[in-house]
Amino acid sequence: MRVLQSPPSGTRGGVSYHEPVATVEHPTDTVINLTPVAAEKIKQLLTEEPDGESLVLRVAIQGGGCSGFQYGLGFDSGPAEGDIELVLEGVNVVVDPFSAPYLRGSTVDFLNTIQESGFKIDNPNAVASCGCGHSFTVAEGEDPGDASAAGCGPGCSH
Repeated sequence: MRVLQSPPSGTRGGVSYHEPVATVEHPTDTVINLTPVAAEKIKQLLTEEPDGESLVLRVAIQGGGCSGFQYGLGFDSGPAEGDIELVLEGVNVVVDPFSAPYLRGSTVDFLNTIQESGFKIDNPNAVASCGCGHSFTVAEGEDPGDASAAGCGPGCSH
């Protein structure tokens, strides 16, 4: 907490502080997050790549899938022009400017349970998802695909 005090009258000077001051930053608009479990799995996979030390994780969305959009996770040689660059849990992550609004606030996790194993994206912008979880639909007016698809169907490749 900062306490500001005016200088005594008749003196010259600036603002003085009665207590130590610290700057605390809290991100208010996160594009994407990684859970610690997902970060550890990504780091493990990077060690298996011949050039893993120089790679970044690219998180993207593309039109397609049975619900309108599908997620893309993969390693890339580096950021492209215009990419949003992040370091999350020690992992270099890039998101292209087209994908960023659709991914805003999403969290990438890694699950390894009896029912499912693999990366999972929890996306607060998705109003419906494919049964396999690899594609999703956003609110009406934002979806270029078929919003009526509600589960894995002939258009789904998973």
